[in-house]
Amino acid sequence: MLQPETSGRFSWPVALTLVVLIVTAAVVLIFVRLETWPARTIGQGTEDLERLGKDLRSAFIDIAHLQPRITVNNRTVVDQATSTAELAILTRQLKVKREFLHSWAGSSKRIKLSGTFIVKAGFDLRQDVAVDVRPDEILIQLPHAEIVGIEEKHVDVLRLENGLWNRITGADLENELAQLPEMARRQAMEIELPAEAEKELQRQLTKRIRARQALKLVFTNAARVESPVTNQ
Repeated sequence: MLQPETSGRFSWPVALTLVVLIVTAAVVLIFVRLETWPARTIGQGTEDLERLGKDLRSAFIDIAHLQPRITVNNRTVVDQATSTAELAILTRQLKVKREFLHSWAGSSKRIKLSGTFIVKAGFDLRQDVAVDVRPDEILIQLPHAEIVGIEEKHVDVLRLENGLWNRITGADLENELAQLPEMARRQAMEIELPAEAEKELQRQLTKRIRARQALKLVFTNAARVESPVTNQ
Protein backbone atom coordinates (compact mmCIF):
# COMPACT_ATOMS: atom_id res chain seq x y z
CA MET A 1 0.00 0.00 0.00
CA LEU A 2 2.97 2.35 0.60
CA GLN A 3 4.63 1.65 -2.77
CA PRO A 4 2.50 4.09 -4.91
CA GLU A 5 3.00 6.98 -2.46
CA THR A 6 6.78 6.49 -2.44
CA SER A 7 6.87 6.43 -6.27
CA GLY A 8 4.77 9.64 -6.50
CA ARG A 9 6.97 11.54 -4.04
CA PHE A 10 10.08 10.49 -5.99
CA SER A 11 8.81 11.75 -9.44
CA TRP A 12 8.28 15.41 -8.43
CA PRO A 13 11.97 16.33 -7.94
CA VAL A 14 12.88 14.59 -11.20
CA ALA A 15 10.17 16.45 -13.11
CA LEU A 16 11.20 19.77 -11.57
CA THR A 17 14.82 19.14 -12.49
CA LEU A 18 13.87 18.42 -16.11
CA VAL A 19 11.82 21.61 -16.30
CA VAL A 20 14.72 23.68 -14.92
CA LEU A 21 17.13 22.12 -17.42
CA ILE A 22 14.79 22.79 -20.35
CA VAL A 23 14.21 26.42 -19.32
CA THR A 24 17.95 26.95 -18.82
CA ALA A 25 18.74 25.50 -22.25
CA ALA A 26 16.11 27.72 -23.87
CA VAL A 27 17.48 30.83 -22.14
CA VAL A 28 21.03 29.98 -23.22
CA LEU A 29 19.91 29.42 -26.82
CA ILE A 30 18.02 32.73 -26.92
CA PHE A 31 21.02 34.54 -25.41
CA VAL A 32 23.40 33.09 -28.00
CA ARG A 33 21.08 34.04 -30.85
CA LEU A 34 20.76 37.59 -29.53
CA GLU A 35 24.52 37.91 -29.10
CA THR A 36 25.25 36.77 -32.66
CA TRP A 37 22.33 38.59 -34.31
CA PRO A 38 24.21 41.84 -35.13
CA ALA A 39 27.07 39.95 -36.75
CA ARG A 40 24.69 37.76 -38.76
CA THR A 41 22.71 40.81 -39.82
CA ILE A 42 25.83 42.69 -40.92
CA GLY A 43 27.05 39.65 -42.82
CA GLN A 44 23.79 39.30 -44.69
CA GLY A 45 23.75 43.05 -45.43
CA THR A 46 27.26 42.93 -46.87
CA GLU A 47 26.34 40.00 -49.08
CA ASP A 48 23.31 41.89 -50.36
CA LEU A 49 25.42 44.98 -51.07
CA GLU A 50 28.05 42.94 -52.92
CA ARG A 51 25.31 41.32 -54.97
CA LEU A 52 23.98 44.79 -55.78
CA GLY A 53 27.49 45.88 -56.76
CA LYS A 54 27.68 43.02 -59.26
CA ASP A 55 24.30 44.03 -60.67
CA LEU A 56 25.60 47.58 -61.13
CA ARG A 57 28.70 46.28 -62.88
CA SER A 58 26.51 44.26 -65.26
CA ALA A 59 24.34 47.32 -65.91
CA PHE A 60 27.36 49.45 -66.83
CA ILE A 61 28.65 46.72 -69.11
CA ASP A 62 25.27 46.50 -70.85
CA ILE A 63 24.76 50.25 -71.15
CA ALA A 64 28.31 51.55 -71.58
CA HIS A 65 30.54 48.53 -72.26
CA LEU A 66 32.35 49.73 -69.15
CA GLN A 67 33.37 47.96 -65.94
CA PRO A 68 33.77 50.70 -63.31
CA ARG A 69 35.54 50.38 -59.99
CA ILE A 70 33.01 48.97 -57.50
CA THR A 71 33.38 49.57 -53.76
CA VAL A 72 31.13 48.24 -51.00
CA ASN A 73 31.41 50.09 -47.68
CA ASN A 74 34.74 51.59 -48.83
CA ARG A 75 36.14 48.17 -49.81
CA THR A 76 37.03 47.64 -53.46
CA VAL A 77 35.43 44.51 -54.87
CA VAL A 78 35.96 45.16 -58.62
CA ASP A 79 38.67 47.30 -60.26
CA GLN A 80 37.89 49.50 -63.23
CA ALA A 81 38.41 48.22 -66.75
CA THR A 82 37.16 49.78 -69.98
CA SER A 83 37.17 48.79 -73.61
CA THR A 84 35.87 52.09 -74.98
CA ALA A 85 36.97 55.69 -74.59
CA GLU A 86 33.60 57.41 -74.93
CA LEU A 87 29.97 56.60 -74.29
CA ALA A 88 27.25 58.31 -76.33
CA ILE A 89 23.93 58.46 -74.45
CA LEU A 90 21.86 60.84 -76.60
CA THR A 91 21.84 61.62 -80.32
CA ARG A 92 20.17 64.67 -81.87
CA GLN A 93 19.86 65.88 -85.44
CA LEU A 94 20.50 69.62 -85.55
CA LYS A 95 20.27 72.08 -88.44
CA VAL A 96 22.35 75.25 -88.60
CA LYS A 97 22.59 78.14 -91.05
CA ARG A 98 25.46 80.50 -91.67
CA GLU A 99 25.70 83.63 -93.82
CA PHE A 100 28.90 85.47 -94.74
CA LEU A 101 28.88 88.99 -96.22
CA HIS A 102 31.98 90.98 -97.09
CA SER A 103 32.12 94.36 -98.80
CA TRP A 104 35.16 96.09 -100.24
CA ALA A 105 35.28 99.29 -102.25
CA GLY A 106 31.54 99.15 -102.88
CA SER A 107 31.59 95.52 -104.05
CA SER A 108 30.03 92.78 -101.89
CA LYS A 109 30.28 89.02 -101.88
CA ARG A 110 27.91 86.73 -100.02
CA ILE A 111 27.91 83.07 -98.95
CA LYS A 112 24.90 81.41 -97.38
CA LEU A 113 25.08 77.81 -96.13
CA SER A 114 22.78 75.32 -94.39
CA GLY A 115 24.01 72.16 -92.68
CA THR A 116 22.45 69.19 -90.93
CA PHE A 117 24.53 67.37 -88.31
CA ILE A 118 24.15 64.38 -86.00
CA VAL A 119 25.34 65.48 -82.54
CA LYS A 120 26.09 62.93 -79.80
CA ALA A 121 26.25 63.70 -76.08
CA GLY A 122 27.86 61.35 -73.59
CA PHE A 123 30.80 60.73 -71.30
CA ASP A 124 34.58 60.57 -71.60
CA LEU A 125 35.30 57.19 -69.99
CA ARG A 126 39.06 57.69 -69.99
CA GLN A 127 38.51 59.56 -66.74
CA ASP A 128 37.88 57.74 -63.47
CA VAL A 129 34.46 56.10 -63.10
CA ALA A 130 33.66 54.57 -59.71
CA VAL A 131 30.61 53.12 -57.95
CA ASP A 132 30.33 53.14 -54.15
CA VAL A 133 27.53 50.91 -52.84
CA ARG A 134 26.36 51.91 -49.36
CA PRO A 135 23.45 50.68 -47.22
CA ASP A 136 21.53 53.95 -47.69
CA GLU A 137 22.62 55.11 -51.18
CA ILE A 138 24.58 54.28 -54.32
CA LEU A 139 27.13 56.91 -55.37
CA ILE A 140 28.36 56.86 -58.97
CA GLN A 141 31.34 59.13 -59.65
CA LEU A 142 32.01 60.06 -63.27
CA PRO A 143 32.86 63.11 -65.39
CA HIS A 144 30.19 65.52 -66.57
CA ALA A 145 28.61 64.70 -69.91
CA GLU A 146 29.87 66.55 -72.96
CA ILE A 147 29.57 66.54 -76.75
CA VAL A 148 31.42 63.41 -77.86
CA GLY A 149 30.66 63.40 -81.58
CA ILE A 150 29.48 65.58 -84.47
CA GLU A 151 28.78 63.96 -87.83
CA GLU A 152 27.87 65.84 -90.99
CA LYS A 153 24.71 64.53 -92.63
CA HIS A 154 24.51 66.99 -95.50
CA VAL A 155 25.37 70.61 -96.35
CA ASP A 156 23.49 72.84 -98.79
CA VAL A 157 24.95 75.93 -100.44
CA LEU A 158 22.01 78.32 -100.50
CA ARG A 159 23.75 81.31 -102.04
CA LEU A 160 27.06 82.25 -103.66
CA GLU A 161 27.16 85.86 -104.85
CA ASN A 162 30.29 87.53 -106.21
CA GLY A 163 30.88 91.25 -106.35
CA LEU A 164 32.19 92.91 -109.48
CA TRP A 165 35.74 92.98 -108.15
CA ASN A 166 35.25 91.31 -104.75
CA ARG A 167 35.22 87.65 -105.67
CA ILE A 168 34.55 84.56 -103.48
CA THR A 169 37.71 82.54 -103.04
CA GLY A 170 38.19 78.87 -102.20
CA ALA A 171 39.51 79.92 -98.79
CA ASP A 172 36.31 81.89 -98.14
CA LEU A 173 34.11 78.87 -98.84
CA GLU A 174 36.37 76.47 -96.93
CA ASN A 175 36.39 78.73 -93.88
CA GLU A 176 32.60 79.04 -93.84
CA LEU A 177 32.10 75.29 -94.22
CA ALA A 178 34.48 74.68 -91.31
CA GLN A 179 32.33 76.88 -89.04
CA LEU A 180 29.19 74.74 -89.41
CA PRO A 181 30.20 71.82 -87.09
CA GLU A 182 31.18 74.29 -84.37
CA MET A 183 27.82 76.01 -84.71
CA ALA A 184 26.12 72.63 -84.29
CA ARG A 185 28.19 72.00 -81.16
CA ARG A 186 27.23 75.33 -79.66
CA GLN A 187 23.57 74.81 -80.52
CA ALA A 188 23.72 71.49 -78.67
CA MET A 189 25.14 73.27 -75.63
CA GLU A 190 22.43 75.92 -75.81
CA ILE A 191 19.69 73.27 -75.67
CA GLU A 192 21.63 71.61 -72.79
CA LEU A 193 22.12 68.29 -74.55
CA PRO A 194 24.92 67.17 -72.15
CA ALA A 195 22.70 67.80 -69.11
CA GLU A 196 19.95 65.80 -70.79
CA ALA A 197 22.45 62.97 -71.34
CA GLU A 198 23.26 62.93 -67.61
CA LYS A 199 19.57 62.60 -66.76
CA GLU A 200 19.14 59.87 -69.36
CA LEU A 201 22.04 57.86 -67.91
CA GLN A 202 20.53 58.06 -64.42
CA ARG A 203 17.15 57.02 -65.84
CA GLN A 204 18.66 54.01 -67.58
CA LEU A 205 20.60 52.92 -64.49
CA THR A 206 17.60 53.36 -62.18
CA LYS A 207 15.42 51.35 -64.56
CA ARG A 208 18.08 48.65 -64.91
CA ILE A 209 19.02 48.30 -61.22
CA ARG A 210 15.75 48.85 -59.29
CA ALA A 211 17.59 49.13 -55.96
CA ARG A 212 15.89 50.28 -52.76
CA GLN A 213 18.76 52.75 -52.17
CA ALA A 214 18.74 56.15 -53.82
CA LEU A 215 21.02 56.27 -56.87
CA LYS A 216 23.08 59.47 -57.05
CA LEU A 217 25.44 60.65 -59.81
CA VAL A 218 28.41 62.65 -58.51
CA PHE A 219 30.35 64.55 -61.16
CA THR A 220 34.09 64.91 -60.59
CA ASN A 221 34.85 67.69 -63.08
CA ALA A 222 33.40 71.08 -63.95
CA ALA A 223 30.76 71.25 -66.63
CA ARG A 224 31.93 72.83 -69.87
CA VAL A 225 30.59 76.27 -70.70
CA GLU A 226 30.42 77.24 -74.38
CA SER A 227 30.58 80.86 -75.48
CA PRO A 228 27.76 81.99 -77.77
CA VAL A 229 28.37 81.69 -81.50
CA THR A 230 29.05 84.87 -83.43
CA ASN A 231 28.31 85.09 -87.13
CA GLN A 232 30.62 87.07 -89.31
